[in-house]
Amino acid sequence: MHSKPPTRTRRRILRTTALAAVVALLAAGCASETVQRGYLPGYVDGEVTNQTERITNLWVGSWIAGLIVGVITWGLMLWCVAAYRKRRDDHQLPVQTRYHMPLEIMYTAVPIMMVLVLFYYTDRDMSAIRELSDEPDVQIQVIGKQWSWDFNYLDDDVYETGQQLLNPGGETAESAVDGAPGTSDQLPTLYLPVDEKVEITVASRDVIHSFWIPAFLYKIDMIPGRPNTFEVTPTREGTYAGKCAELCGEFHSGMLFNVKVVDRAEYDAHMEDLRAAGQTGELGLDLNRQQRDYERYSGTEEAEH
Repeated sequence: MHSKPPTRTRRRILRTTALAAVVALLAAGCASETVQRGYLPGYVDGEVTNQTERITNLWVGSWIAGLIVGVITWGLMLWCVAAYRKRRDDHQLPVQTRYHMPLEIMYTAVPIMMVLVLFYYTDRDMSAIRELSDEPDVQIQVIGKQWSWDFNYLDDDVYETGQQLLNPGGETAESAVDGAPGTSDQLPTLYLPVDEKVEITVASRDVIHSFWIPAFLYKIDMIPGRPNTFEVTPTREGTYAGKCAELCGEFHSGMLFNVKVVDRAEYDAHMEDLRAAGQTGELGLDLNRQQRDYERYSGTEEAEH
């Protein structure tokens, strides 16, 4: 005869597993907003763009689904360990099953369904994020270069050019713009009007870069000879940090920029400031990749020329 696992043990394990699941759900409901956002950047006074809520929901939903699968899997493993363990008075081998067709079908069908569900929601959200409108309110071209950024404001026919931050580790809180972490008054600043559809086309002048504004929860590759375009509507005024997310050479860590989301009046005023400074027209992709700020390099290039 073969020993049978006691029903009492099974019930106790099932109750423990159910209790753990309830505690986890209650803890998730009472968690801070940072935890509820899946530790993604965010603010209590509103979403940064029209897409950040969608991205956050996809991220957090994927983690919740993964956690549910994990709890079920761990629960079944612990149940099997406890219910089918060898007992002191049991000296016979359990029934040897070569195959179990229903279980094998489940092992195949359930993962396929999980992948299809995840694919559906990911494709749905990515299609919405990458969708472009026929008439954006603002068009901007962002050019990556070793190791800084140029911004062409196409509608206003003005540009902003940046220089490499030589010592990113030396920046202090005093140099931050509006106190925003990761920003610096030594960096180029990309201005965006709040609540307006902004079409941003990114391109590279030399090697592969990646345009990333962490607070926007979105980044896009910048590949030489292959411009990429996306559209975003900033919905929260403020100053944010931007950076290159692709290792692009020796001074990659200094390839930073600021982002200021402002109202239309301040945006127009900045465009006029650029125009008054003589920064009219567009910077192209054919400029020298080794652009230098001669003053910051202590006249080294001047001496060479």
